[in-house]
Amino acid sequence: MAYHSGYGAHGSKHRARTAPDPPPLFDDTSGGYSNQLGGYPAPRADVAFNVNHLLGDPMANMAVAYGSSIASHGKDMVHKELHRFVSVNKLKYFFAVDTAYVAKKLGLLVFPYTHQNWEVQYSRDMPLPPRQDLNAPDLYIPTMAFITYVLLAGMALGIQKRFSPEVLGLFASTALVWMVMEVLALLLGLYLATVRSDLSTFHLLAYSGYKYVGMILSVLTGLLFGSDGYYVALAWTSSALMYFIVRSLRTAALGSDDMGGPAPRQRLQLYLTLGAAAFQPLIIYWLTFQLVR
Repeated sequence: MAYHSGYGAHGSKHRARTAPDPPPLFDDTSGGYSNQLGGYPAPRADVAFNVNHLLGDPMANMAVAYGSSIASHGKDMVHKELHRFVSVNKLKYFFAVDTAYVAKKLGLLVFPYTHQNWEVQYSRDMPLPPRQDLNAPDLYIPTMAFITYVLLAGMALGIQKRFSPEVLGLFASTALVWMVMEVLALLLGLYLATVRSDLSTFHLLAYSGYKYVGMILSVLTGLLFGSDGYYVALAWTSSALMYFIVRSLRTAALGSDDMGGPAPRQRLQLYLTLGAAAFQPLIIYWLTFQLVR
């Protein structure tokens, strides 16, 4: 088939951009993501519960501690398996971020409507790392967002007096299973549609993992402002993510080679992009609605 998985294929339409040689990978990213998640406005007097009581709840604290242990163990296992089957140099590209990139990317995920240029930038036939190109997908934000989601789920379950290691483990494993299924479905769709693109499995994992940012915002808003706040945040983050996915995947998947192809194939590729975007709100709701009551 004509589907290629990886950046840098000759003949891509993205070669015209020229930039300085990329500096060494891996800048200091400490504090970049957590600062963004911590920048919520102070709750008003009519919030759904007392925040001080939430933070002082022994059950919630225990749930957070256990969730942190699960997230750390899961991250170590993923890294170990990745090192067995994946080139570390290829993986480094997706973690080449800095604080400025993380801040801007989080803002883009929450409010993508004013962003104009969605094309990935290239230098010498190689894509620029994420810290030099806001449009480049990364795995740092999805990884940290997933860990934060597990911690937040543990805290929410503790507040509701429903916490147990088994329940929290079920939430974490369910989220991972949905992500794997989504990526496999996208890979199958790209294969059947014979899409010529620079998308690899890592790119699809990145785009799939960005939904955890919206999930975190929805759950936090629900815990602070009740179910009404949850549904407002869910609607906003879902709409923003759908727009982001459509613009990003359409630019990456519908390359110049495919735009000149038969009309039925173009329609199939467009339907694939729209289907991937429309699926996001369903997953976000399914993985978060039980955490807000």
